[in-house]
Amino acid sequence: MSDYVVELKGVTKRFPGVVALDNMSLSVKPGEILGLIGENGAGKSTLIKVLTGVYQAEEGKVYVSGTEHHFKNPNDSAAAGIACVYQELNIEKLLSVTDNIFINKWMKKKSGFLDYSAMNARAKEVMESLGIDIDPSKAAGTFGMGVQQMIEIAKAILIDAKMIIMDEPTSSLGEKEVELLMKICRKLKDRGISIVFVSHKLEELFELCDRVTVMRDGEHIWTKEISETDNDDLITAMVGRSMDQLFVKAETTKGECALRVENIKEGGVLHDVSFEAYNGQILGFAGLVGAGRTELMRAIFGADPIDGGKIFINGKEEKIRSPKEAIRKGIAFLTEDRKGQGLVLGQSVQMNLILANLKGFCKGIFIDDKKVRETGEENVKSLRIKTPSQDEIVGQLSGGNQQKVVIGKWINSDANIFIFDEPTRGIDVGAKVEVYNVMNTLTEAGKCVIMISSEMPEILGMSDRVIVMREGRIMATINRGDLKNFNQEDIMKAAWGGKIDE
Repeated sequence: MSDYVVELKGVTKRFPGVVALDNMSLSVKPGEILGLIGENGAGKSTLIKVLTGVYQAEEGKVYVSGTEHHFKNPNDSAAAGIACVYQELNIEKLLSVTDNIFINKWMKKKSGFLDYSAMNARAKEVMESLGIDIDPSKAAGTFGMGVQQMIEIAKAILIDAKMIIMDEPTSSLGEKEVELLMKICRKLKDRGISIVFVSHKLEELFELCDRVTVMRDGEHIWTKEISETDNDDLITAMVGRSMDQLFVKAETTKGECALRVENIKEGGVLHDVSFEAYNGQILGFAGLVGAGRTELMRAIFGADPIDGGKIFINGKEEKIRSPKEAIRKGIAFLTEDRKGQGLVLGQSVQMNLILANLKGFCKGIFIDDKKVRETGEENVKSLRIKTPSQDEIVGQLSGGNQQKVVIGKWINSDANIFIFDEPTRGIDVGAKVEVYNVMNTLTEAGKCVIMISSEMPEILGMSDRVIVMREGRIMATINRGDLKNFNQEDIMKAAWGGKIDE
């Protein structure tokens, strides 16, 4: 009997110009929760796809309960007892919960017709075992992300999975949904089901995992008991260098007012919002989900119409009715939805890098190929974009590298005001540092940076000033030099509607 439910030995997977997995090894004990971490581009996604039969490795072996397996497709992997809950949930929202759970595993009557009575009963039973009491005959899309994630876990239970891989499972969940997921993971562990928990949130690993495996550049760096490591140890192992400080704030000089907003209104969303943002500084926006921060930036960028108020750029009032006009006025908006709004996923890295300023890359009516390629090479180098080439389809890159392409796109637009909306959401620690370095570089060059973030350490670590919003209103403005109020407690107090002591 093997000591491991799943074991990889010496697995190597190559793509043109890239070794995605290099002699990679992984071992998962029965009934344990193993954390798996690494920078974006470290090979985690490739490893998951090898385990689930999407990719086949050129070298190495995969064992399940001590028996060697060769997965030719995901069905082979599922038959061996391996399931995966992907970050992008595989839910057919128009189909019922039952249909989603039983896809390709239908229960039939003797007549050959589907036995929905039996399937609904079983679906309800499985969901209730996960702490979810719902009507499984309802469409899956009528439920929130937390329930949809439980539907994916229910699929794994239905195939009697020995091991469930959870790929960034909390990235789209609220606080209560995260608590429920943690509870479910512990329940599954108690049943003897192993979990590989992939996350860039280190605090989740320490709360949940028994051991943790670190990957870097497609290789296994080490595996340790979670009790034998700490944040600094994990970060150093991931990025391959010591990181005394995660947030290295550049010392810059406050310049002229780049953006002034007066009494912006948007029906039921924004209520007389006014603020100023300066060249050479990072202005942070904090607040709870639904505070109106993104809506405010979309209004400034011309993506959403406003009902009243004024916008001044470099002291001059401007009427911004569309993103096109905002770009012409020197505003860049790095949306939090990089896949849906920030990139054209089916296009190359090179093409995405010039999208915000096509005119600037033309000679007459034709694209200047030489300038495009030279700029792309410069962007890839300066932003450390991990890609086989500029011609790689951007949708094939890791999340962190996709984010760097979005940043490069806006740097190439010659903007002066950069709005970063949740700039490090869904990317690992190493990629975060590189995003912070870009922000520092912009402010050192005298640019104006506005950052929306739900991560308090990020807000405190990178902002020169912080504006706190609640329900479409500004509750407080705090300067970095204000040692009395520039802290997590006062910012959260304002976010919840409390008054902070001046």
